[in-house]
Amino acid sequence: MLRYALQTLKARKGGFAGAFLALFCAAALVTACGVLLETGLRGEIATERYAAAPIVVGADQNVHRTTVKEKKGKTKVKNKAKPLAERVWLPDTTVRTVRQLPGVRAAVPEVTFPAYAMGPGADRSGPLSGKPSFGHDWASAVLTPFTLTEGRAPQADGDLVIDRELAARMGLKPGSSVTVQSTRAPRSYRVTGIAAAQDGDLRQQTSLFFTTAEAGRLAGHPGQVTAIGVLPESGADTAALATNLAAALQGTKAQVHTGADRGPVEFPDAAKARIKLVSMGGAIGGTSLLVAVLVVVGTFALTIQQRYREIALLRAIAATPKQIRQLIGREALLVGLAAGALGSVAGLPVAYWLHAEFVGFGAVPDTLRIAWSPFPMFAAVGAALLGGWSAARISARRAARIRPAEALSEAAMETRTSPWGRLLAGGLFLAGGIVLLVVLSGLRTEPASTPVTFLTVVVLAVAVSLLGPLLARIAAAVLAVPLRASRIGGHLAAANVRTNSKRLAAAVTPLALLVGMTCTVVFVQTTMGHAAQQQASAGNRAQWVLGAAAPGVPGEAASAVRQVPGVTAVTEVVRTGVRVGLSKYTAQGVTPAGLTTTWDPYVTRGTLQGFGDGDMALSEVAADGLGVRPGSTVRLTLGDGTPVALKVTAVYARGLGFGDLTMSHDLVARHVDNPLASAVLVATDGRVDRAALGAAVRDFPGVAVLDHDQAGAVQAEVQQSNAEVNYLAMGLVLAFTAIAVVNTLAMSTADRSREFALLRLVGTTRRQVLRMLRLEALTVVLVGAVLGTAIALATLTAFSLGMTGAAAPRLEPAGYLLIVGLAVGLALIATALPARLALRVRPAEAIS
Repeated sequence: MLRYALQTLKARKGGFAGAFLALFCAAALVTACGVLLETGLRGEIATERYAAAPIVVGADQNVHRTTVKEKKGKTKVKNKAKPLAERVWLPDTTVRTVRQLPGVRAAVPEVTFPAYAMGPGADRSGPLSGKPSFGHDWASAVLTPFTLTEGRAPQADGDLVIDRELAARMGLKPGSSVTVQSTRAPRSYRVTGIAAAQDGDLRQQTSLFFTTAEAGRLAGHPGQVTAIGVLPESGADTAALATNLAAALQGTKAQVHTGADRGPVEFPDAAKARIKLVSMGGAIGGTSLLVAVLVVVGTFALTIQQRYREIALLRAIAATPKQIRQLIGREALLVGLAAGALGSVAGLPVAYWLHAEFVGFGAVPDTLRIAWSPFPMFAAVGAALLGGWSAARISARRAARIRPAEALSEAAMETRTSPWGRLLAGGLFLAGGIVLLVVLSGLRTEPASTPVTFLTVVVLAVAVSLLGPLLARIAAAVLAVPLRASRIGGHLAAANVRTNSKRLAAAVTPLALLVGMTCTVVFVQTTMGHAAQQQASAGNRAQWVLGAAAPGVPGEAASAVRQVPGVTAVTEVVRTGVRVGLSKYTAQGVTPAGLTTTWDPYVTRGTLQGFGDGDMALSEVAADGLGVRPGSTVRLTLGDGTPVALKVTAVYARGLGFGDLTMSHDLVARHVDNPLASAVLVATDGRVDRAALGAAVRDFPGVAVLDHDQAGAVQAEVQQSNAEVNYLAMGLVLAFTAIAVVNTLAMSTADRSREFALLRLVGTTRRQVLRMLRLEALTVVLVGAVLGTAIALATLTAFSLGMTGAAAPRLEPAGYLLIVGLAVGLALIATALPARLALRVRPAEAIS
């Protein structure tokens, strides 16, 4: 049987090209997603600042929960850990403990805090270079090590040493003055020296060095250090020293790190990005596999449909249904093996490209190095083999059972009835899609609703695939009248659509999936972004907003604005993340004084009057999830690992615009890496203009006064930048689906050379045949676009109902027209090119 399969593949290369392409793309996607998943699980985070310290002591950056379960007389203990949003600091007493240990030559305390050098025009060191900028104590420069190339070390609190790359970028040299915006009011410093790292300029950060006293003041964590770099004595065994350190620090929140494990101490965000990569890789991979199975099944179904005559002849010479299934299955395995092997290799550069794009968007730091092994490639080959074999066996069931005479007649003209089994399966998938829509409408958190959203699209697309012939016949009856408006091409197109509903359905399914999936990916983001922006805008009662690029608006600027006559309330907003148990919530701290004058999150229960340090407000989604109400006490872990218990005073409805949890500004600011406000809301009595506020903050470079509309535009830009990651994540799946559309239409058109020849022989011109094909393609696009739009609209409505409380998805007309225009272009190209090639052959030769 294998020999016959090889002969069939050799004789029908064109027929199997479509299946090969579909499986090739699926294997490439599986490999790329597998590499991302593996990178998230075991990718190394390279260190820069601690390159010269073989041992680094840092605080535990996770919140832990231990559960004990009794089952059948056995006790099971489970320990779970989740990363915190902010850096956890160590008490400086840990430095003394480390120094006293035998084998330690030096224990160097490190403090890290945001610090940006600001040049003319309020340009900052970070945004200009695309890198974050941090301040440190010059005494910790030895950890990299940094050495002076010009000037001297800082000696007074107004002295500053900068790295070589920053000096070259801003044209600074010893003796220059530069303003630094850190965690306090901006201050002018005198550059006393320029330092360079031993192994070259740091790629991931800009470094500014202060005196020990000034660094401690700016860090804002008295009595605490970020980390401790341990320099062993000459000849000391690093591994043994690390073991002794771990034993000495047991029972504290300090942890000992060596080798590649030092990177997460320096870059805690990179460690958190691992989880993001795992979730993105899993989501893309899972969706890709579902789409791939649907596309490959359709491709094999079309291939087998085109081989009805051949299968009928095999049955006529005594081939059994089992032998036919075995033949088709082996053909699929051979195609899957070739496509999987090549696709798994092609997926590697795709994975590196995706990683680079995620880094460019800021979703993943460059310090998280990509990791790969042969396992994603093996998984891709296995997926291609299993997907191809399963798709072929599913598609071959009817072809293998059909009697030879029926197969010959169906090869000439398809039957007008659909198998009851197919209709029943289509009805079940449709019912499953409706159930998913109901479930989706009740999901109120994005992590829960996102996978269900895309699963709903795929399930409904499967229903369209199974019910395709029936839907195609209905569409043919509806479109027959407008098609016949064109005398010859339209009549021929209408006849083809009416009599070849299976071919139409095979082309409509991937097109409906493309339109449905693309609309869902794009308009989920616009729906969420618009709802969040509307809520934030409606809840912002302030006439003016102070905004700034990194690191934010200093508290001194807010204090200066409070002194302006006519200003009635000033609310500083600082953002963070907290954990309640192991569940993560977005949170913010707001200035309690005059809060209800500037800020209206639409309180539905409780009150914001008298809001203070021991209080908190929650969104309705968070309150329902935690099962709390006004008067309840919630125990949570702040971003830096500090546990607190807060009293719930209010529950509000505008959670998309204002986050899940709200606490007092002072409480949050004491427990974040960057205490500067992301925004400052300013309410006035109506007599204060932009010029007066601008004069109040003129000593704070980079702080801008925005009106209500400008503040909304800034927020929209931030939301759009976050959406770009999701667009890219699903972009490959959409590209795969687009290839499937072209693939299916090209296969369908290329197989009609005999039909075109017959039309030419009876007097139809080449131009009329092409016009017929264009009208058929437009019919396919119209039917696919209508079905895809219906799938997307139903999914988006359910998504909007669950996430925003209103069945009001945000559809952008320009974006929708672009999506449909793309589908039209793909359909016309995929139809026209193979048709023109087929029409080059003389009719007599094509029909022989």
